[in-house]
Amino acid sequence: MSDEITVPLLPCRSIDEIVEFYEMLGFTTTYRQVRPNPCVGLRREDLQLQFFTMPGFKPEDSYGSCVVVVPDTGELFEAFAAGMRAAHGKLLVSGIPRMTRPRKRKNAGNLSGFTVIDPGGNWIRIFAAKAEPADSEPAPNRLAASLRSAVVVGDSHGSHERAAHMLDNALSRYAGAAPADLVEALAYRAELAVRVGDPAGAREFLASAGEVSLTDAERARLGDTLAGLRDLAATL
Repeated sequence: MSDEITVPLLPCRSIDEIVEFYEMLGFTTTYRQVRPNPCVGLRREDLQLQFFTMPGFKPEDSYGSCVVVVPDTGELFEAFAAGMRAAHGKLLVSGIPRMTRPRKRKNAGNLSGFTVIDPGGNWIRIFAAKAEPADSEPAPNRLAASLRSAVVVGDSHGSHERAAHMLDNALSRYAGAAPADLVEALAYRAELAVRVGDPAGAREFLASAGEVSLTDAERARLGDTLAGLRDLAATL
C-alpha cells in the first residue's frame, strides 16, 4: 500500500493561540471545533497538524512531539522566519514558542534539522529527506565535533545550560580553530545565551564572532550563520 497520510494530534492550552501561531507560519485552518471538545486542524501544503485542548495543560510540561521530513529544511525555515519577522519584527529564539535554526544533527545521521516549539510546547522536529554529500562527512576538527554534540544537547534535548557548558569548554580548548568553525561555534553559543536569559553574554559572543576575520569565500559559506547572527542581534 502507498500514499498513506499520517496527521499528528497534539495537545495545547488554547486552540486560539495555536491558530494564531501557525497562521503566522503560513498554515490555514481546515477544521475547527469548540464543543464538546475544542480541537483544530491546520495545513500548509502537504504538512498537516491537529491539536486538542486539555484542562489544566501546561505547555512547559508538554511531551508532545512529531517528526516532519521535508525536501529542503532551509527553504521551509526561511518561510517560517519570514512569517515571524512580519508578525514580531524578529525571530522567536527563546521561551515558548520559539524556533531553532537548521543545523546538522549528529543524532540523525548529520541530516540538517530544525525545531519549532509551538505555544502548546509541542516540538515539531523538521528534518531533511535526504543527506547532502557533505552531510556524511565527519566533523573536520574538534571544535566542529564539539559543536555538533552541543547541538544535539541544546536543540534536540532542550538542555540549553548543558549545551552552553559543553561549548564553553570547547571554545576554551580550541580557541585556535579555523575562523569559519569559530564563528559557527560562537553563533550557536550566542543563541544559547539568549535561550537561558543571558543577554549580556549573548552580546559578548556576538561581538566575538564579529571580530573574527573571514575571507570572502568563508563569508559566502557562512551565509546562513551570519544571517543568524543578525537575527540574534535583533532580539537584543
